[in-house]
Amino acid sequence: MKGKMAIIGSDDSVFAFKAVGVDAYSAFSPESAESLLKKIAKEYQIIFITDVLAKGMDEIIKRYLNSAYPVIISVPSKNGSNGYGMESIKATMEKALGVDILFNKDNE
Repeated sequence: MKGKMAIIGSDDSVFAFKAVGVDAYSAFSPESAESLLKKIAKEYQIIFITDVLAKGMDEIIKRYLNSAYPVIISVPSKNGSNGYGMESIKATMEKALGVDILFNKDNE
């Protein structure tokens, strides 16, 4: 499993990742992406999921936060970001550090 990476997203969104050697899996709904994630989670260390799909899979992604691997990272799709990835990173950092270092505000 050392260093294996995959991406889950629509065909158009995963094309660039596939070009650089990342294993690409096509999914067009959060449900199909969730099924794929469950199948490949033990095989990869890093799994990218387009944020459009990831937003609809929030609960299952949170379950993987307690595991060392796979690391699940939300990335923008070919149509751009919906903000889910940044919000997820912000919430995780606030939980770990107790402060919002991205926008430099203390938790209230």
